Amino acid sequence: MKVKDSIRAKLEAALAPTQIEVLDDSAKHAGHMLHPGGVEPRGETHFTVKVVSGAFAGKSRIDRHRMVNALLAQELAEGVHALAIQAKAPGE
Repeated sequence: MKVKDSIRAKLEAALAPTQIEVLDDSAKHAGHMLHPGGVEPRGETHFTVKVVSGAFAGKSRIDRHRMVNALLAQELAEGVHALAIQAKAPGE
């Protein structure tokens, strides 16, 4: 399974988002150590996730990011080099 698909599946299962977008930004980072041709063979190393979920209601920005990072701990441990997070509650 592609890393992008794994990220989407985990966020959808845990957060039941009303909106979700997972962007693979890896191509924008050519030349980084973990970019294709470097150490990481998959080439999926940089992502932006945009998630709107009721699970974020009443939580601080830091807590929201911690939630997403915890859900994606395996991907981060296995080669995701950068993860930009936009986590909002409905209506924000």
